Amino acid sequence: MLRKEAIPRDPAILLSFINTKLRDQYSSLEELCDDMELEENDLKLILGTLSYEYNEKLNKFI
Repeated sequence: MLRKEAIPRDPAILLSFINTKLRDQYSSLEELCDDMELEENDLKLILGTLSYEYNEKLNKFI
């Protein structure tokens, strides 16, 4: 499960939070997850419930 208490728990708000972090601070999802101590697969599963997938070329969930 996601570890950081500071991240949003609501999937829709989490989507916005993660995409903003990817746009402004991180060059990849792997870098974001390593830095924020998040499980990449868990993040993908949670955002997948909203039918979003990570696009490596665009570096965001679409």
